[in-house]
Amino acid sequence: MTQSQYVRKCPECGSINLFINKEKGEIICKDCGLVIEDKMVDFRQEWREFDSDGAEKKRRSGAPMTYTQYDMGLGTEVGQKSDLYSLSGKDRNKFFRLRKWQYRISTAIERNLKLALAELKRSSSYLKLPQSVEEEAARIYTLAVQRGLVRGRSMESVVAGALYAACRRHEVPRTLDELSEASGIEKKEIGRTYRFVTRELGITILPSNPADYIARFSSSLRLSPETQSHAVEILEKAQESELTSGRGPTGIAAAALYVSALIHGEKRTQREVADVAGVTEVTIRNRYKELLEELGLEKEIKKVKKK
Repeated sequence: MTQSQYVRKCPECGSINLFINKEKGEIICKDCGLVIEDKMVDFRQEWREFDSDGAEKKRRSGAPMTYTQYDMGLGTEVGQKSDLYSLSGKDRNKFFRLRKWQYRISTAIERNLKLALAELKRSSSYLKLPQSVEEEAARIYTLAVQRGLVRGRSMESVVAGALYAACRRHEVPRTLDELSEASGIEKKEIGRTYRFVTRELGITILPSNPADYIARFSSSLRLSPETQSHAVEILEKAQESELTSGRGPTGIAAAALYVSALIHGEKRTQREVADVAGVTEVTIRNRYKELLEELGLEKEIKKVKKK
């Protein structure tokens, strides 16, 4: 069974943005809401057992399927090297030749996936991403390879673009600067590849919420929970006043934290906040002025300065 057989599409709208509900055994299209399948078979192990005989019957072998393996974890390999060295010379040479031919007859897509998924695991580990994000990124990259979207682009840039798309879909805040540092690819190139892949694969991604970055920035700046909560409130007011539209989420989040820190007497310099958020001091200053003028926060800051 090939990997392409596992790629599902919505028969109604053609979207690949699907949600698998394992508890109900359903596959639902996130874009149009169509229930594609409602009687899925659960192949996981049955944990209920009442005696040793029942346990033997219910036990299933093999690891679960995963996109982080080039063959979905279903492939086999001709012996491990440690096992082959225990054989006699003639048998050992025969199995080494079999291993070599097994690699040679693998398709170009499989060879590409072997290298790319190793790079994806390395970048994911560097960024400390959860398993769900790594799995989603591997799925996006596999689809991109199968559609021929990797041709003419570096493997690393497509891997970084897939990781960034997965982070956005799972609302795990990571900036393009962090992806650039992890992959060694320029930020502009990652952004360009990310937009191309999501457009070609029809992946719908909502704009980043600035509030998602507050916890990380607050932790790096060692600010109190009160300051963090107040920054989220400031962002909510800014969103109601439409101050966040058309502005970078990291910049507005950093500015809200800077204002909240001033109000709570935890002074941090604009340079410190800018370094943590990966933006310039000018951005912090501009967003800071906009928040003060539009939300009327000048009075609160003046009260703190008088104290």
